[in-house]
Amino acid sequence: MSLRQLAARLTVILILSICAAAQDDDPIRVDSSIVRLNVGVVDRRGRPIMNLTRSDFKVVEDGVEQPITRFEATESPFSVVLILDMSGSTLGFRQVIKQSASRFIDALSPQDRVAVVEFYDKVKLRNDFTTNRRVIAHSIDVSDGRGKTQMFKAIDFALEKLAGENSRRKAIVVLSDGVDTAVRDKDRELLENLPDASVSTALDPERSDILQRVLDRADRQGVTIYPLALPTGDPSRLAEPTPRQTALYLAARARLQIVADRTGGRLNTIERLEDMGRIYALVAADLRTLYTLEYQPANEKRDGRWRSIKIAVALPDLITRTRQGYFAK
Repeated sequence: MSLRQLAARLTVILILSICAAAQDDDPIRVDSSIVRLNVGVVDRRGRPIMNLTRSDFKVVEDGVEQPITRFEATESPFSVVLILDMSGSTLGFRQVIKQSASRFIDALSPQDRVAVVEFYDKVKLRNDFTTNRRVIAHSIDVSDGRGKTQMFKAIDFALEKLAGENSRRKAIVVLSDGVDTAVRDKDRELLENLPDASVSTALDPERSDILQRVLDRADRQGVTIYPLALPTGDPSRLAEPTPRQTALYLAARARLQIVADRTGGRLNTIERLEDMGRIYALVAADLRTLYTLEYQPANEKRDGRWRSIKIAVALPDLITRTRQGYFAK
């Protein structure tokens, strides 16, 4: 080997070593000791209040007031993951989905960074976080697929992507019928040997490892999740359902509500497909009315117990909405 070849090889090895060291020194971390809350405030008529300051808020955890360490006003930008259900159940109305999702993007702030994720048999990132509306629109337009409904896997993937957005405000908007294939299969196993009379009360929607993993991860990052529930997952629309089918669909819809409640979002039920664009626009408008508060809990124990959160506003007759609490894990 010539001296020049040896020098070239040593240079490559050195570069690779530096890259590896940089990766080791700069991992993606989420500080689970910090609690982040996205908070909506409205008056008694439901009109958003968007001119409050840090001093207007009080955070109480388990009855103990917590000092607010960080405050962001409503105009601060978000990092948003838009998740689209491209499973087989949405084949008949893909164009409506795409037009409605584009309307959502148009209603966001120009500074909001958006990633588009689709799911079916796979979970696929269509574009990483960007403010480029042309890139986002193209991602929505070319989304396609068929097969299973991997909704919770897609939400988990979105949370992993959001972890890289560091201290930015974070939200997920997920369009789906909510009947996640993996969770439904586990529910079916639980119902398999039960008599019909016991089926309606056999499923506890919260007792799902897949659901709890997603909720815990959302808690740690302070991510607000807005589920948009497609009519194809509505239990009342099933044609001549069996007791088991009804139980499966009711549990799936209940889990969408749990995701919204636990993260401080809203469950938006789509009754008619032509309403989808309007509902997407309402979600975008809601995002633009949220404040973000952070605090370091006075109770530092990570004992896995539930910690309830209450938000008070100094001004009278105002109503707040945020997540109800978290498990200290």
